[in-house]
Amino acid sequence: MRTLHTRKLSIILALGLVSLLVCSPAPRSSALAEKVTAQEIVARHLESIGSAQGRSAINTRIISGTSQVIFRTPPPGQAIGRAVLASEGSKSLVGMSFPSPVYPREQLGYNGEAFMAAFVVPGTRSALGNFLMTHTLIFKQGLMSGTLSSAWPLLDAATRNARLEYSGVKEVDGDMLHELKYLPRGGSDLKISLFFDSATFQHVRTVYERVIPATIGDRSYTNVEQRETRYKMVEEFSLFKVESGLKLPHIYKIKLAVDATGGTFLAEWVIKLTQYDFNQKIDPSAFSVSAN
Repeated sequence: MRTLHTRKLSIILALGLVSLLVCSPAPRSSALAEKVTAQEIVARHLESIGSAQGRSAINTRIISGTSQVIFRTPPPGQAIGRAVLASEGSKSLVGMSFPSPVYPREQLGYNGEAFMAAFVVPGTRSALGNFLMTHTLIFKQGLMSGTLSSAWPLLDAATRNARLEYSGVKEVDGDMLHELKYLPRGGSDLKISLFFDSATFQHVRTVYERVIPATIGDRSYTNVEQRETRYKMVEEFSLFKVESGLKLPHIYKIKLAVDATGGTFLAEWVIKLTQYDFNQKIDPSAFSVSAN
């Protein structure tokens, strides 16, 4: 009898465990990703910026504030200066100035036809400028500076001819974010991922990554160790507030990491935006940046 009672108790416990497993809620990431498409995320994202009428009412943008650069690899250093973002249609400009003789400015502009990153000192671009000159599609596709720019591709995705693929929900720094893969027409060696807050659908992060394999060949005349080169640039957007009917970020961060044979580079730019001017006339030449 004791054995029979023990068996019955075991069966009851087992059934209880099974029912508990069946009734347990799905993981948060699975629940968020259920029946979501890239098109739905884009639609909800556009709503998070403002109404269709509000978005179409803004033709030009001039946004300014402070900028801070922090170099985290030798030689380390930092500086605080000014920043301005300007855009009109597909044209866009990102400018920063610093009271530094070795890094006085960062000027990046796309005039609708060509992109240019200015030299920070005569004949020399920064690591950020070099990265963007190598991957001009970031500006040409309107990805740089996210929803702060009128060139943001999701405002008019049809004209960009890019493919968007939904990659599910990812946890990033404790936040659950929807991820969309951005695949430019014609392809690219650059992997681009757009991230959206799972609750608000605001665009909060863009990640660009590229890996260049190590050179394979005759090394009999060199002692230099060859290895792959890795690039990773991350844009982060936070502190969303309403400006003239549009809910836009007020903190914009750029992080760049380069790991190459010659060494590593790691830097961060923090832009805090305070002044938003819309529908002001912008001289077209402002977007044509000179290398010098």
